[in-house]
Order: sequence, then C-alpha cells, then structure tokens
Amino acid sequence: MDWHGMAVAVLPGRGREDGPVDPVELPPAPPGPRGRTVTSHDESSGPCLIPSLLIKMINKSQDALLRLVSITHYSLPESIQRALSGSLKCRRCAVVGNGHRLRNSSMGETINTYDVVIRLNNAPVHGYEQDVGSKTTMRLFYLESAHFDPRTENNPDTLLVLVPFKPMDFQWMEAILNDKKRVRKGFWKQPPLIWDANPEQVRILNPYYMLWLSAPVPQKPTTGLLAITLALHFCDLVHIAGFGYPDSGNKKQTIYYYEQVTLKSMAASEHNVSHEAVAIKRMLELGLVKNLTYF
Repeated sequence: MDWHGMAVAVLPGRGREDGPVDPVELPPAPPGPRGRTVTSHDESSGPCLIPSLLIKMINKSQDALLRLVSITHYSLPESIQRALSGSLKCRRCAVVGNGHRLRNSSMGETINTYDVVIRLNNAPVHGYEQDVGSKTTMRLFYLESAHFDPRTENNPDTLLVLVPFKPMDFQWMEAILNDKKRVRKGFWKQPPLIWDANPEQVRILNPYYMLWLSAPVPQKPTTGLLAITLALHFCDLVHIAGFGYPDSGNKKQTIYYYEQVTLKSMAASEHNVSHEAVAIKRMLELGLVKNLTYF
C-alpha cells in the first residue's frame, strides 16, 4: 500500500517538481483497513454536514493551501520509508495516547520496539521516557496544541502532521513556515508565534479522515481516533497505549500523564468522547487493535 498517496502528505503531496495540487478536488477516499471500503456515514441516517464543512474550509483557504503545498516536501525521511516499506513482513505500529494511565506504566521500552510510533498534540517525551518511550515517527496535532518544541520533543526525522479543522489553520502554517506576519485571530486558543520546524517534515492530514469518522452532526473526532484510523490503513498490527478517560464520576482524576487537567475541561470541547470510547472498545473487541494499557 502506498503511504505517500494515502496518508499524511495528503494535500501537500507531490513536491515542487510536480506543481501544485488543486485543493478543491479532494482525493478519492482510499479503502479502509484490510482493504474494506470506508464510508462516512450510513446513507439512511440523513445528510452528513461534515463533508460540506470540509469543502468550505478548503475553498476558503485555497491560496494559503497552495502556497503551503509549494513549500512542503513530498519525500519521506529515509528512516520512515524503511519502516513503511513493503519489505517488512509485518509492520507494527503503536499509537500513543496522552492518557493518565501511561503514568508509572513503564511502557517506554516496549513502545520503542515498534516500527512506527504515532504521538498526539503537545504530549511531551522528554522526562517521561520510561513510561512513554522516546521514539516518535510522526506526531499528529491540531493548531492550538502546537505548543511543543519540534526539535526537543521529537526525533530529527519525525513527521509533523497538521490536523486542519478550519481555514485559519492553513494560513497559520503557511505564515510560520515562510516567516510572514503571524495570524492572530480565528483560534479558540492562540497558537505559538514561533515554531522552529523544518518544512520538509511538515504534512497535512487528508480531510477525508475526518469525513469518515464524522457522524451526521458536525462533531470533530479527537486526534487520537484520527491517529488510530490512520494507523489501521498502513500497519499490519496496530497497538494503542494511553487511551481512555477517567470515570465520569471521578472529578479529581487527571486526564493526561503530563499535566493536572481533569475531565471537567472536556465539557466545552466539540468532541463526543463517550461515542469515541464505544468505537475504540468495538475495535478492541473485533481485534482490529490491541491495547497495551487498560481501557
């Protein structure tokens, strides 16, 4: 399966020599895990609003997206090409969540053994290696969570994969990589004004991944669920660690392994965490993924 054409790099995909990509024409939906076709929703459930929202997002930011395409590089780092090459008999991927259950788990050495390790948002590695490992093949993040040092919390060849939710996300990334005047409005939380990343390691997640996971109402999937879905398309084995939220009755239990934030902070989010928990449990029951921690 061709990682280049179907995964991260998807919209910035072809490199300077091939010319720009028309962002209005979204690429065709690839097959789902193990070759199954993935659809965004049951046709009987009524019209899905997310596809139109995604198209509007891209239409509103065509110029910025085209400029972003022109400065991001298509070729994957050599180490990642080896990890994802067809020569491997069994590509093993670990998707590392940010959950509290990773704390004192001593899972670090185990996580480092996987061919591909996917991390989420601003979850730190430095200082937590014993529990979360030190290897990072790619890091999926939404813009407001970009408050991490790309060179400190990642490996030198880590792919930084932007999960876009709105037109301003493309404009911010293009401004940062071209060192232009920073975009300051249009965010629910101010993203960083300085972000020391190598443009050749930046990719944009194909909006189709959000389309597949969206219900008939416009709710945004979490970065974690997007990462699991991405891994299922390119890995023979997908193992997850650090997923799951505390019981809703436990008001004092922290959500993350690295900061003191409780479940109360999720109340205002646009994520349906209960629905996603059911989805992940179903994946576990079907054997699509395996859990390295408890869920």
